[in-house]
Parts: sequence; C-alpha cells; structure tokens
Amino acid sequence: MLFLAVFGSAILYNCEPDPDSLGEQLFDKDAAVGVETPYNVIAYNISNNDSIRSDASRLIAGLNASGTSVSVGVLGSFTEGQFGTQKASYITQLRMPVDNFDFSGPNAKVDSVVLVVRPPANTMDDTYYIADSIKAPGAYDRSDFPVGNETVAVSIDKKTYPVRKYGNISKSMTINVHEVTTFIDTNNDAFTRSNASVVTGDLLGSAVFDGNMSTVTVTKKSDNTNLFTGNLGFRMKLDNNFFQTRIIDKKGKPELQDASNFIRYFRGIQLSVSETNKYLFQFSPNDLEIIMYYKYDKTENGTTTHPQTTLKFNLGSANAHIGKYEYTRPSSFTTIVNGANKEIGDQKLYVQGMGGPSVGIKISKETLDKMRKELYDQKKAIVGAKIRVYVDPLTFENKHSVEGDRKFTLVPPMKIVDGVKQYPFTSDLASGLPMYYYYKKTSGKPEYYDLTVTKTLKDITEAKAFSAEDLILKLDLGSFVKNSQGTPAGAQYTTRATDMNRAVLVGNDNSTQKIQLFVTYGTKK
Repeated sequence: MLFLAVFGSAILYNCEPDPDSLGEQLFDKDAAVGVETPYNVIAYNISNNDSIRSDASRLIAGLNASGTSVSVGVLGSFTEGQFGTQKASYITQLRMPVDNFDFSGPNAKVDSVVLVVRPPANTMDDTYYIADSIKAPGAYDRSDFPVGNETVAVSIDKKTYPVRKYGNISKSMTINVHEVTTFIDTNNDAFTRSNASVVTGDLLGSAVFDGNMSTVTVTKKSDNTNLFTGNLGFRMKLDNNFFQTRIIDKKGKPELQDASNFIRYFRGIQLSVSETNKYLFQFSPNDLEIIMYYKYDKTENGTTTHPQTTLKFNLGSANAHIGKYEYTRPSSFTTIVNGANKEIGDQKLYVQGMGGPSVGIKISKETLDKMRKELYDQKKAIVGAKIRVYVDPLTFENKHSVEGDRKFTLVPPMKIVDGVKQYPFTSDLASGLPMYYYYKKTSGKPEYYDLTVTKTLKDITEAKAFSAEDLILKLDLGSFVKNSQGTPAGAQYTTRATDMNRAVLVGNDNSTQKIQLFVTYGTKK
C-alpha cells in the first residue's frame, strides 16, 4: 500500500512538471493520476491614467542585508514604439544640518557646491544597483591641486562603474538641477503622486552623465596623506552665487532659524534630464548629498587665515520625496488601453511599472462552477493551478544594457470594509508560498510566465458555502517589498512605483499562446 501511494504520487508529478506542494495532503493509499485541464480566462487592460503614488513611502525597493529599508528613485528618459516616451524626474526637499547655522566664523564665502548622486544598495529583491564591472580604472598625477590657500602635487585614483540601464545603449545625457518654487505640503495627497504639479525656478546646475559612477581618492605626493575620498557616485557642480546669496548671506535671519522656516524658504530641488530618448536608471534618494565648500575668516594672535570647511545639507528620509513621471503615448497604445473590453478581453495586454497600465484577469463564475463539478462529480482534487501568459514578440528587450528580470505581483482588488481600505493577498501568498514559486519564467522561446493560483482556486471551489462569483485578479510589474522577517510587508507595498520594466503580453486572441488557466487534478482510481 505504501508503494502504491509513492508510485501514484510520482505519476502525478511526472504528468505535471510544476505542481506545488499544496495538494500533497490529498494523497492517500490509493493511486492518483495527474490530469491537466486548460480553462479560458478573460484578460483586459487597466488604465492607471499614468499616475501612481510615488512619495517616500512608495520609493522603497526592499531590505538590504542588515534589514534596513532601501529607498530607490528613477531618473532618465526613454522612447520606444509600444509605450511611447517616458521621462522620470525626482523632487526632494532639503534641510540645514542644524538650526541657525553660524558658518564657523565671519565673512564666509562659497568655494564650490557639489551634488552627489549615488546608486542604490542591493536588496533582497535584487534592485538594479551598480553594474559589477569596472570601466577604465587608473591613476594620474596633478601638480596644482588646491588645498586651502596653496596648491600641491597629488596622485588621483579614479575607478568608474557603469550603472544598470533600461533603454538605449547611448551613454550620455544631460542631468539638470532646478530650484523648486512650489511648497511641497506633505499633508496634501496631491504631492504623493507621480503627476504632482510642481513648479521649478532657477537652474542650479547642469552636467553630462556618461552612464558611470565613480570613486575618487586624492593622495598628497609629498607625504602620502589622504586629501580627499569620494565614495561611489556621480558628482556635479552647482551654482556658487545661488548658495552664497540664498544660504550664507541669510546667516542669523529667520529663513535659517529652523527646519520649518527653511523648507518654506528653500523649497527643494528637482533632478531631470534634457533628452527624451536615452535610458532610465535607479539611484538612492536618501543618499543624495549637496556639499557646500566654503571659507571663513579666522583671526588668532593678530593673524587672519581662511580655513576651508563644509556644510552638508540633509536630503535624507526626513524630507518629502516625489518620483515625477511624464508620458507621451502613441495613439495605438491609448486606443487599446482606454478601450479595454472586460467582457471578452483584449488581444494585447500592456503592463508597465511607474504608473503605467495594469492587467485585469477574470476567471468567470461559469469556469469556477465547472471546476467545482470536476471535484465533486468525478472525485478529483486540485493539486496545481497556474495562469500562463505569453510575452508578445513586440515587447522591448533590453539587450544592450543591464536590468533585472521582470517581476510580477498578482493580487485581488482592494476592498473597503467599514470605511477602511484593505489590500488582500491571494491565498497562495497569504499561506506563505515562497516568492520564487509565485511566478516562473520559461527559460526558452516563446517566452511566458506561469502565475501560481493553486490555493486561491482550492479555497473557492472546495468551500462548503460555494459562492460562484467571478474571481478578479490584478497583474502588475514589480515585486512585494519585504519586511524585517523577509516576508511581504503588505499587498499594497510593492516596487511598482520604481520598476522600469514594461511588457506587451498576449491576451484573448485565437492563437495557441493566448492567456489560459491550467489546473492539474489528482484523480483517485
């Protein structure tokens, strides 16, 4: 009898290569045979009006190795035929390091101001971080490096690393930094979304970004002392005069009195790019730095010197952050997405991160009723279920630059219970199904993804009080943000706000690659 049970299980697993373990408890001493049955589903496009919540609470990619949350922003631009033009900018407040900053002494004068953009740390979700390879490492000498009031001979060691890109292979684009003239009110929901209306003023700086971030070490040749270490990042010069008149010249005045006054006086900065068809890349918002190097007068024993020191503005998590995304869509895209058919489905399905469209998947009440009849009339049991969706060949493939594999989330619709919004998981995820098993990608062509819905269907069809309503699920690009225990923090917390991917999927057409539900039954003999 034990042999028959094991042998029967082996037959079931050999008939269906990817069933999960949720049905194993159904095996008993009777032999079982696995039968895979296809069912039609209805899939349709969901327009999100190219808007998504993209404030600081959503610009989170996951946790790093120490369990600390990692924030992620996106910058750049990209144009391609299916989804059109996408531009990503970033807006942040900034604060003085302390209230009533005194600038160390009198007659302070700006030497230079530098903005440093840093890559995000890698996370448990494999966020797009800096590429592994080093480009053009090397050292060179300079005889006139400024140190205080003199120049010295130095050795400069610079290593550059290419960022991970999504888009075209062209390397250079122009990054601009503008002053923000709109007060960012964090209590106003309008400033939590990617299409927030924010006005900019003066151009504070502009630089050509060649797709690389660098580390720099400057060593004094005479005694090998370290004069400067620049951690990994992209450094760009900002306007000295702006910071002299708007910051240093306000010493002792109400504008610098406290953080509340300061963020209403200097309301923030916006990072954007000039071009429309380059690439997108991710960076770390909380690790942005604006460093102001300045000198001041210092008199001792009748002698006046001019020491150099620094002021580092706080651009971290205490400030409001907004990922701002703008789109110019082709007519073919808007016609299909805005004309979605929820009754028979759409032939092509568009799904995109950063506020782009989602996909709705409906398993009809008639299909669920057929499955229930299979279970009870023919004494079957569901041991595996998956929705298979193929990728359309027209989908842009990021062949010439590096980006992570597409990740998906599949969730039921948001519910309002007693006036409170609730964001449920599918039963599969709620039961602790490992994330790596939640969806699987084929290794060959044609490319497709299998989305696990085994327990979701078992809970519906095996329930004693059967309610044959349509099962509605929503498919998005992105992954669930994990908490300190390594499990999803909540169905509403995903990386969708910063996921640079997009895909055209095959929907309800008449081909062999149309979206379908495959259910594997175990049949007792």
